[in-house]
Amino acid sequence: MYIHLGGEKIIRSSELIAIFDISIEKSSKVSKQFVIQSQQDKKLVRIGEEEAKSIVVTKNSVYYSPISSSTLKKRAKMLLEI
Repeated sequence: MYIHLGGEKIIRSSELIAIFDISIEKSSKVSKQFVIQSQQDKKLVRIGEEEAKSIVVTKNSVYYSPISSSTLKKRAKMLLEI
């Protein structure tokens, strides 16, 4: 199954590790360091031109998604119920 992250980006649900609200980047030093390291490793992907609302962590990449974390979590949960 797949999860639409916004724009034209779709990931396999099996690759999903975590979904965070973008506010975690400001409230946690560890998460900020994680994002900076992902950017340095060229694993950070910004989806679209809109402001990011969530951070999606997969096995190979970290995405800034314009879709809210609650909406993405609902999409992921729907896949678990199938």
